[in-house]
Amino acid sequence: MQLFKKGPYMPLRLVASLFILALTFPTANAQDKYVMGPESKEQQGVPKGETTKYTWESKVFAGTKRDYYVYVPKQYDPKQSACVMVFQDGFNYQNPKGNWHATIVMDNLIHKKDLPVIIGIFIEPGTSAAKGGKKGGSNRSFEYDTLSPQYAQFLEKEILPEVGKKYNLRSDAAGRAISGFSSGAICAFTVAWERPDLFSKVMSHFGSFTNIRGGDRYPGLIRAAPKKDIRVFMQDGSNDLKNQFGNWFEANKAMEAALKFKNYDVKAVFGDGGHTANHGASILPDSMRWLWRDTPAAKVEAKTKFLPR
Repeated sequence: MQLFKKGPYMPLRLVASLFILALTFPTANAQDKYVMGPESKEQQGVPKGETTKYTWESKVFAGTKRDYYVYVPKQYDPKQSACVMVFQDGFNYQNPKGNWHATIVMDNLIHKKDLPVIIGIFIEPGTSAAKGGKKGGSNRSFEYDTLSPQYAQFLEKEILPEVGKKYNLRSDAAGRAISGFSSGAICAFTVAWERPDLFSKVMSHFGSFTNIRGGDRYPGLIRAAPKKDIRVFMQDGSNDLKNQFGNWFEANKAMEAALKFKNYDVKAVFGDGGHTANHGASILPDSMRWLWRDTPAAKVEAKTKFLPR
């Protein structure tokens, strides 16, 4: 199948699509030296939550289909509404044998009462169906890198109500967080930026706040707009990507500076890692604690090396 017209160069849209597809599964590099601690590993005596896989056909992103996973901790009581945390590129985050171990971290910290009871929703990007002999493709870059309220609408109108049919979820922004890595991170920020009434907490891992689809405009937008009720945790490394779309590390530092300028509740942890899960995964337990530190269901005295601000 011919993907693009013959010529001296590849169209920018296809370059971006192939580049973003390559970032969906970050791989190790020479800077990956960070190590997961015991809170990211299964512990004896800690109840294990249950993760169930589902498939969804979207109307908001018409013609796309995706898998998503719902994690429910053992402590969940249907009589009490549970907090919600949404993860983009969900398979990677929830995979207990993968790079992040997010559900294991949640098991351990909920058991210690360092986190409230949180139902995790781990969502994959959409893929389009094959048509007219043409193979379907990933909708990841469009969904994640576009600066618009569409993904927030997808969550509000489709995923949250669907999960809410089976589980008692909190509907207030203070009880909801959203996370992602790379393009999934800018997606998480965009959701909260567009709809702070839906999500008040953002966790960004080596976020793509670069000019893939205009994301490099965010520092200026943040400085110019009235402050929104959003808490933001950011992670990146000095050996992150540098290419035609921008410098990831400098972009993340510009985001931090803009958020601090407007007096947002922001914490940035910068290392010297690359565009991989290595550093972010190693600090995931403390990142989660910091993000949820004052949620009523969590222990007020829950400690993290990131505190005080």
